Amino acid sequence: MRTLAYRRPTSAEEAVELMASNPGAKFMAGGSNLVDHLKLGVASPELVVDVSGLPLDVVEECEGEDGHLLRIGANVRNSDLAAHPVVRSRFAVVARALLAGASGQIRNQATTAGNLLQRTRCVYFQDVTTPCNKREPGTGCSALDGYGRYNAILGASPECVTTHPSDLAVGLAAVDATVVVLGVDGERRIPLEDLHRLPGERPEADTTLAPTDLITAVELPMSHPDTVSTYSKVRDRASFAFALVSVAATLRLDGGTVDEVRIAWGGVAHKPWRAHLAETALVGGRLDEDAVRAAVDDELDVATTSAETAFKVAMVRNATTMTLLRLAEEAAR
Repeated sequence: MRTLAYRRPTSAEEAVELMASNPGAKFMAGGSNLVDHLKLGVASPELVVDVSGLPLDVVEECEGEDGHLLRIGANVRNSDLAAHPVVRSRFAVVARALLAGASGQIRNQATTAGNLLQRTRCVYFQDVTTPCNKREPGTGCSALDGYGRYNAILGASPECVTTHPSDLAVGLAAVDATVVVLGVDGERRIPLEDLHRLPGERPEADTTLAPTDLITAVELPMSHPDTVSTYSKVRDRASFAFALVSVAATLRLDGGTVDEVRIAWGGVAHKPWRAHLAETALVGGRLDEDAVRAAVDDELDVATTSAETAFKVAMVRNATTMTLLRLAEEAAR
């Protein structure tokens, strides 16, 4: 049985100080990811800093520097966030992404910040008997020549071809969320799109955060009343399965013309993939099947596939087309 120290700070500042004075310590909130890794031997911290008791569990509307926003505390449970009336009415893409993830029991335990910081579910990362650059830098990537159905097709590197597992992160990427972080030098804000990183030569680093950084909240700019949004997830079974491909999208039409569209993909990269090229191609035009497929193909022009992942190109194209056409019908009502 592994031994480790356990601390339960009473403030966010104390939590950051504990991390700063104990290199290799790990934050824990809901624990649905870290506890698994402790059992598997993937993680072996000498100290666990339990932040689940910190008063970071409120969802509230407030004013920010750029206008009205919804502020979500880091410890808000996934089930509570999905059921929140403002999230359901103004950020349907976030609510549906949450409900597409895990199971009811896990959603009752998992937190907003913890969901964003999930580590990959690559089978080789979780199997400590196999080489994995993300788990042990420099050992190699077993997924390159192994089981690769869930591998990335965008932004991967020879060091790592895994994908990011969070549904919530993809939904938040589509609404231009901002992550509020407390570090040793104080508080700062990071666009969610800049929170996660591509593997490059350092796949062990999932995010741009320092080990001492604590996410305290996520802020969502309030959507335009005419904006519609949703989340579509393609997976092997109807529940408790990670995405082969997922699509988070928001849409606002002006007559029959696209005034604003945001698209984020899951299951295709090391991070939620914001499809900026596709968005640019669609804005100002009519939204029909041919236009969406052409825009998606522009974005996927840099995709790299293997025999096992080639299906994802067609799946992304079809799922995005279906999602946006349904949103267009909803926006036109």
